[in-house]
Amino acid sequence: VINRNNRLKRLLELGAPDVIIRNEKRMLQEAVDSLIDNSQRGKALSRRGRRELKSLSDMLKGKKGRFRRNLLGKRVDYSGRSVIVVGPQLKLYQCGLPKSMALELFRPFVIARLVQNNYAANVKGARRLIERNRPEIWEALEGVIGDRPVLLNRAPTLHRLGIQAFEPILIEGSAIQLHPLVTTAFNADFDGDQMAVHVPLSQKAVQEARDLMLASKNLLKPADGEPIISPSKDMVLGVYYLTMEQKAAHRGDGRAFADIDEVDLAYLLDQVHIHSEIKLRVETWYDDDHKRLPEKQIRIIDTTVGRALFNRVLPEQVQFINRKLDKGGVKDLIAEVYELCGQETTTDVADHIKNIGFEYAMKSGTTLAVADISIPPERTALINDALALVETVQRDFRRGLLTEQEKNEREIAIWQKTTDLVADAVKKHMDPDGNLSIMATSGATKGGFSTISQLAGMRGLMADPSGRIIPLPIRSNFREGLTALEYFISTHGARKGLADTALRTADAGYLTRRLVDIAQDIIINEHDCETKEGIWMRKSDDIAGESLSARLSSRLVAERVLDPKTGEVIAERDDIISHELARRIVGAGVEEVKVRSAMTCELTHGICAKCYGLDLGRGSMVELGSAVGIVAAQSIGEPGTQLTLRTFHTGGVAAGSDITTGLPRVEEIFEARKTPKGEAFVAEISGTVRIIQSDKYADMRLVKIEHSELISDTYDIPEDWKVAVKTEAEVKAGETLAKLNEATITAQHSGRVRVEKKTHQVVVSYDQSEEKEEEIPTTSRLLVRDGDKIEAGEPLTEGSLNPHRILRISGREACELYLLGEVQKVYRSQGQNIHDKHFEVIVRKMLSKVQVTRPGDTKYLPGDPVDRLEIRRVNEALLADGKQPAKFSEVLLGVTKASLSTDSFLSASSFQHTIKVLAGAAIASTTDPLYGLKENVIIGKLIPAGTGFVQGRFKKEGSNEVGSSQWTEIPAAD
Repeated sequence: VINRNNRLKRLLELGAPDVIIRNEKRMLQEAVDSLIDNSQRGKALSRRGRRELKSLSDMLKGKKGRFRRNLLGKRVDYSGRSVIVVGPQLKLYQCGLPKSMALELFRPFVIARLVQNNYAANVKGARRLIERNRPEIWEALEGVIGDRPVLLNRAPTLHRLGIQAFEPILIEGSAIQLHPLVTTAFNADFDGDQMAVHVPLSQKAVQEARDLMLASKNLLKPADGEPIISPSKDMVLGVYYLTMEQKAAHRGDGRAFADIDEVDLAYLLDQVHIHSEIKLRVETWYDDDHKRLPEKQIRIIDTTVGRALFNRVLPEQVQFINRKLDKGGVKDLIAEVYELCGQETTTDVADHIKNIGFEYAMKSGTTLAVADISIPPERTALINDALALVETVQRDFRRGLLTEQEKNEREIAIWQKTTDLVADAVKKHMDPDGNLSIMATSGATKGGFSTISQLAGMRGLMADPSGRIIPLPIRSNFREGLTALEYFISTHGARKGLADTALRTADAGYLTRRLVDIAQDIIINEHDCETKEGIWMRKSDDIAGESLSARLSSRLVAERVLDPKTGEVIAERDDIISHELARRIVGAGVEEVKVRSAMTCELTHGICAKCYGLDLGRGSMVELGSAVGIVAAQSIGEPGTQLTLRTFHTGGVAAGSDITTGLPRVEEIFEARKTPKGEAFVAEISGTVRIIQSDKYADMRLVKIEHSELISDTYDIPEDWKVAVKTEAEVKAGETLAKLNEATITAQHSGRVRVEKKTHQVVVSYDQSEEKEEEIPTTSRLLVRDGDKIEAGEPLTEGSLNPHRILRISGREACELYLLGEVQKVYRSQGQNIHDKHFEVIVRKMLSKVQVTRPGDTKYLPGDPVDRLEIRRVNEALLADGKQPAKFSEVLLGVTKASLSTDSFLSASSFQHTIKVLAGAAIASTTDPLYGLKENVIIGKLIPAGTGFVQGRFKKEGSNEVGSSQWTEIPAAD
């Protein structure tokens, strides 16, 4: 730029010809353009053909740009990383930190301590001590380490439990030791995973780490409120072994004991076996069916020695657990302890269960040999039957009785059934007390029985890389070995699995990023927005098999709930629905409950605590300043990697096109695509269905919806007027019904007349009908029959509905519920439990804007996108002044759109289209009110959530000039 500018100056002074100057001006312009944005013009300028020059825009955008590299993600001092190994001796809130690492991390504090204790005269001397590795430094380190916890983090951090605080314990070696129960939260395993350690420096950071981030304070999963620290693998195996019953006779069977301590003594003296069946006198909270009693009872129960030993480690509020515990059972037990005894007890109980689990997993001596895998004798017969069936199918195909499609479908069905039958045979032949079966039923292994039927039965059908099922099954099992061809077919599946996982992780990460971006400014800002609105939870609309009680729990009641039989009040407005209350409501037979919901909250910024309900990760009412938007985004994004990528072929022809499932479907819903894949036709009006074969096209059907109703117009006739028509007469529109001298009353519509003499009225009845036609291809499967009654907004064919259409036809609430139900279907079908409220937070944001159609007396222009609650407030104010309110239509925005339409230009520019957003903001000279989290991170302030939250930030609204009161209300960073 400078070169060309100087050259142009010189040429002008010399008075060069016009052509040269024009050319030079063009080159100068190009240089300036490239300086600002090198990627705009077709070809990027480069230095003598080597690399592209980096323009000012390139410095800002992309993952390596200023925004995402330096402003949103900062580097930290005092951190280290190392491989993790398991530390079974640790308490839940501890981690083992290698000495060499700790010394490096806590170096400044150690130096201060050495100077303070007069081991060194100054900092330089203290440094020298450390370099020489003198014994004094370890004493100083021990002292320092007790003061502050360290933060452990495993990448990728998918939800807030990916970073937790621990009290460090110094260990030899150079690997970090991690408590086995927190591995689920980090999604870590010990096959070479690495973790990073950070040291909180300021006093406030230490306080926060200790009060909020300590591992023992994060026992529940924010996505659904279930315990996340539940024992797995060996621990489950140990507990299962301890609590199971064995049919065989053992020494000490039938003995009676007065209390658990006696049992323990007898076991230590080797008088009883761990599976001996005994009688025991206990104080218990449970009856024989494991139902909880209103108070403790002293009973004599039949149990086993192992169960008595297991109950020793439980708090007395949950004794006596007299059943076999597998993985799910242990998880439920921990949840119950949390509900009854609170956080601290749960931490101890989890640690005790871990210890006893490891101990008895070892004592059980569970081991495997090839001989344990017994192949059922009926296997060969089953496979031969299948082969015979397949042969008949192929014969029919050769005779031309079946299409290739039908042949494949039938073969696949035959083999799937056979695989299941073989698996059942394997199950039947297994020794229920054998090692293999213990490992499978306890939940200690991944995959349970399916892996065993592959070992002893047959592997079954495999899918090829595009997801189609290969009709040639693998008939062998792993015990006998596979043939060469079978081996090749199974490599398909293995490779697809690996490729899928790699692709899925990136997609899920991107989805999380978009969700975080849309929801990051949703914070709990007020205690109560005092709305009377809510959503109805009905027993009938079971979203993907989730019970009503599960959907009700952790919310607040919006209208009092009455017992339908007795009429007594079960719950008042604003009562918190606990698991207990939810069970009571459903038990009383209540069909529907109106609850407060994030979707109906009336705050313009954020959500109020009462509409949100309980904070699932803490199990208590949500606090002011909680960043519930981020929690929602993480809860939805975190299991994203587990969702499948595949689009299933429903037997090819059946639905006309592939039905999207898994991650692509979730994305389709959140992005609110205008044309979802395999879109269904929807009834535009209510009425009766007529199905006609189309004349024009052979492959089309016409579906007509006819809607007709009888409408009556009533005309009041004054007493002295003369009626000009008789009952049952037909009149045309405009005919006279009654007259007095010159004045007449005329019919507005044609119809049939009825004269009411008593009331002096003439009634004209007429039919009003409307009809809509849809042309539907014959390949689509219809959901309606000829003559069905149908409501507007109901689907006519199979497939996904278009959310924009639902919004237009059936309104906002129907659209919200549809989006919610559809996303839940995908997650539920993959066994992922996520509470509805997280989806509600996101859906609220997608439907938060409206489009102005007629501005009325407002300052808006037609087509402006405006916040829904804001325009409602403006309209109410106008109506109070007797002015004309604005008319608007609801719009549905996808998450990318919605996050770019935020008020904050800093947040939007750091997300996508950096340059475009910044340029737009500069032209319109926008101010950023700094409401969300991202904006504050970018300019380096404390985020306005959690401990940085200030109540009443949004009271002084409407002042948007720089220098107005808003700027002072956000606390500056320390």
